[in-house]
Amino acid sequence: MTVDPRFAQLRRDALAAFRPPAKLALSEWIESHVFLPSSLAAQPGRMRLWKPQIEIGNSIGDVTVERVTILKSARVGATQLMVGALGHFVQNDPSPVLCVVPAEADARHLMVSVIEPTFGESPALRAALSTDASGRDVLMHRHFAGGSLSIVSARAPRNLRARTARILFADEIDAYELSAGVEGDPVELAMRRTMTYGNRKIVLASTPVDAETSRILRAYEQSDRRVYEVPCPGCGEFGEILWADIRWDDGKPETAHWVCPECGCVVEDRQKPRIVAEGRWRATAPHVEGHRGYKLTSLTSTLPNASWPRLAAEFLQAKRSPTTLKPWLNTVLGEPWRGEGDHLDDAELASMREPIGLDRLPPETLYLTGGADVQKDRIELTTLGWTADDVALVLAHEIVWGDPNVTDTWAELDDLLRRDFRHPAGGVLRYDAVLVDSGDGGMTDQVYGFTRSRIGRRIFPLKGVAGFKRPLVERSKTRGIVLMLVGVDVAKQRLLNALQARSGWRFGDTLSDDWFTQLTSERRVVRYSRGQPAARFERIVGRRAEALDCVVYAMAARALVGVAVDRREADLASVTGARKPPQVVKSKWLDR
Repeated sequence: MTVDPRFAQLRRDALAAFRPPAKLALSEWIESHVFLPSSLAAQPGRMRLWKPQIEIGNSIGDVTVERVTILKSARVGATQLMVGALGHFVQNDPSPVLCVVPAEADARHLMVSVIEPTFGESPALRAALSTDASGRDVLMHRHFAGGSLSIVSARAPRNLRARTARILFADEIDAYELSAGVEGDPVELAMRRTMTYGNRKIVLASTPVDAETSRILRAYEQSDRRVYEVPCPGCGEFGEILWADIRWDDGKPETAHWVCPECGCVVEDRQKPRIVAEGRWRATAPHVEGHRGYKLTSLTSTLPNASWPRLAAEFLQAKRSPTTLKPWLNTVLGEPWRGEGDHLDDAELASMREPIGLDRLPPETLYLTGGADVQKDRIELTTLGWTADDVALVLAHEIVWGDPNVTDTWAELDDLLRRDFRHPAGGVLRYDAVLVDSGDGGMTDQVYGFTRSRIGRRIFPLKGVAGFKRPLVERSKTRGIVLMLVGVDVAKQRLLNALQARSGWRFGDTLSDDWFTQLTSERRVVRYSRGQPAARFERIVGRRAEALDCVVYAMAARALVGVAVDRREADLASVTGARKPPQVVKSKWLDR
């Protein structure tokens, strides 16, 4: 039979039309199919990868690579890259996918504010996460053709036990907290959920926090440890851009530039896009196979808010205090904080005493806060003054002797908290906020009874809660009570950092030597819990800690003061100072 040549050509054209396209590298697929909405990008539209992101994306899509570790700073687009990679797996390699984030709020944000808008903007992904016909889908668990997506919090171990996945994305793993009763580290638990798959893919990403306990640092050190190198325009040698090689004229961060460590060539910020585009990744541990690690920092970011002059200006502000330098180091350089040891010399701190106190307020004092610790035979109160720059002035530590079960003891504490203090500017200072510890189970009712009628004066009960990821202070969600939860580990870490740097704190001359011994009564240690390093503060044997506790509570009380600096300065410049707000007592008769 003779075949019409025209029909044969039509058949060949039809087959060509239905022939599957050549497989794209994951980075190419992202740039072809993923679109960013205006809510996520300054320039919405087709996603364009930054040069260092391209190889990272291709490694995530490489079947020969089991693990990808991203040790990152902020402003490098790592989370958005992982969402693009998620789209690739949904469309081209469907299977069960598990995403783990630090908290429930993070899970909701990732789904509602990042994944759904990105998928909705991308034609290839728009209908991918449609509701399952069986109705099994919920907000954080979606089905798609051939697979599923679950986004869970690392704080809920039952979520990790209940999922099995071939693809694991674990973001911001240094922010994961160990929960009571958990049988292991959240990252390890999540990785176990992939063990039944021979072709599993594990992607870990995080900004590092503390070197001693950093999960992402340990994972990176187990990888082939890749660094991004750029060519010097002068000598052509490739090298990593390090902060030590960023220089600027004294007091002029706007002149910041990179100095090539090989030839000393000065490279201006305007040249950064070109050298970054010509850069390359180099494995510093090439013998490691199947686990690629990438160190990604803001120094090579081409975003406008990551220019070298801007980073230099941020550094000059951050270096004033360890409490600001540490997050700058973490989020800009992608470096973990390496403490200089946890030992504080109480005698050295005592030598810093100066002639200031409640009766001799320094002119820069703008706010007063108090922290009270309740013992069986006394109540101890520390008063902190605060400057406009939040330098803490320890002005007094006072003890009310007496049984807290007796009304007179609390009346004496109330007298202390009602005092007026004449300011050098002419006005009057009073306590802006006070926190009283209710953690001692034997005194909880007494503390609640004292504070209940004084909430209007911002005198609150508190309960200390452990954990380095908690807020410094937040209100308890328990209905019917007003209770402040204080992140004691967070406060102690801030205090430790500042005292080690000898900055941000000043001490009055009425403080005793024993008070300084108590202030330094705990040290930060790293203990292994279920095989994982965990930091915590431990009491030094033989030392009391009331002074430290009171300081921590008064620090937390500062976060409850919202009076603007200019307003407070104006009040203090008046002869009488700010007027006391009228105390309003609600009549029970009105509720009848």
